[in-house]
Amino acid sequence: MLMLFSIVINYLGGIVIGRYRQKEKWKLAKYAMLIFVAVNVALLGYFKYTNFFIDSINEWGIFRLSSLNEIVLPIGISFFTFQGMSYLIDVYYRRVEAQNNLVSMALYISMFPQLIAGPIVRYIDVAKQIEARRRWSGIQFQDGIRRFITGLFKKVIIANPMGLVADAVFNDVASADGLTLWVGCICYAFQIYFDFSGYSDMAIGLGKMFGFNYLENFNLPYISKSVQEFWRRWHISLSTWFKDYLYIPLGGNRKSVSRTYVNLIIVFFITGLWHGASWNFIVWGLFHGLFLILERVWLGRILVRIPAFFAHLYLLFVVLTGWVFFRAETLIEAIIYLKGMFGGVEGSHAIISQYITPYFVFVSVLAILLSTPLKRILASYLLRFKNSLAPRIFIECVYLFLLFICLLELAQSNYNPFIYFRF
Repeated sequence: MLMLFSIVINYLGGIVIGRYRQKEKWKLAKYAMLIFVAVNVALLGYFKYTNFFIDSINEWGIFRLSSLNEIVLPIGISFFTFQGMSYLIDVYYRRVEAQNNLVSMALYISMFPQLIAGPIVRYIDVAKQIEARRRWSGIQFQDGIRRFITGLFKKVIIANPMGLVADAVFNDVASADGLTLWVGCICYAFQIYFDFSGYSDMAIGLGKMFGFNYLENFNLPYISKSVQEFWRRWHISLSTWFKDYLYIPLGGNRKSVSRTYVNLIIVFFITGLWHGASWNFIVWGLFHGLFLILERVWLGRILVRIPAFFAHLYLLFVVLTGWVFFRAETLIEAIIYLKGMFGGVEGSHAIISQYITPYFVFVSVLAILLSTPLKRILASYLLRFKNSLAPRIFIECVYLFLLFICLLELAQSNYNPFIYFRF
C-alpha cells in the first residue's frame, strides 16, 4: 500500500508541476514541487526516523515521549522515495516531461531489480527506455546473466565469509585484542563493499535481462587516494543524487568558501542519516564530510604531492576508521572499538584462531584482488581473442562454474545476512 501511495502521489505531482510549467506559472509550479517533495520526505521521515527522534529527545531528557513500536520500516523506502523526489524535481526544471501514463510511473517506482539495495535509478536515466520500445537482444540477455552471476559471487563467496568474521569480532569486542579488531574492521570493509556492489551488479544484470540499462554504482572505491575520489567511486548513484539535488541547490561551491563548507556538512549529515536512523550513521557521514573539508583547505594539496602509495594508505585509514561508526550498534561501542584498534585495550587472538582458516585466507586474497582493476585488465586481454571460439567457451564455462559454487554455498550455509534493512 505504501508503494502504491508513493506511485500515485508522484504521478499526480508530476502532472500538476508539468501543467503549471506549461502555463508558465512558475511560482505555482515551484510551490507544487515543494509540496509533493515534502510529502515524500514526510513519508520517509515517519517510517524511518520517528522513533529515532523520539528516542533522542528522551535520551536528552528534555521531556518524555512514547515510542511508536508499531512502525515497521518498509524495505526499499529510502530508494523509491528518492527516485520519486528526483522525478518531481526534474519535471520542475524541465529536464524531463511529466509522465502521463500511470502504469509507466508505476513501472519506474516499482522496478524490482534495484528496489531494495540500489542503485538509485533516476527517471531521467530511464525515461526513454520506459517510453520507447526497448531493444531486447540475446547478447544483452547473456550480458545480464554474466553480470548477475558476478554480483551473486561477490555476495555469496566473498561478502558472506567476510561478514561472518566481522560479526564475530564486533559482537565480542571486550575479549579481542588490537590486531583482532583491525581484522574485524577490514573484514567489514570487504563485506559491505562486496555485498553492496554485488547487489548492484545483480540489479544491473536483471535490468539488462529486461531490456533496461542502469548506470554503474561502484568503481573500485578502495583504490582511491582521497576521500573526494572515494565518493566519486562509492555508491555513485547516491553521491550523484545528493550532488545534483542537494549540494548544488544549496549553492555548491559557487558562493563563499565558508558557505561551501557548510553545504558539505549539511550534505554529509543527511548522507549519514539516509543510511540509517542512528547517531552512528550521522557521525559516520560528518566524519567523511570533515575530511572532505580538510582536503579542500590544505590536505588535498599534500595528497597530490606525496607518493600515491601513502595517499592510498591515508584513504584506507580514513575509510576503515569510518566503517567502525557505520557497523557498531551505538556510539559508545564504536568508541570502545576504536580505542581497542589503537592499543587502548588488551585481549586475545581467540577469534582469529577460530575463524582464520585456509579458506578464509583464500577469500581474503580474492577480495583484495577484486578490489583492484585486475578484472578489467583480464577482460581487456581477453578482448584480443573475442573472435576466437575457444576463449569464449572458456569464459562461459567460468561463469557456469561460479554459478555452481554460489548455489553450492547457498545450499550448505545458513549465514546470508541482509545488511540494508536499515536503509
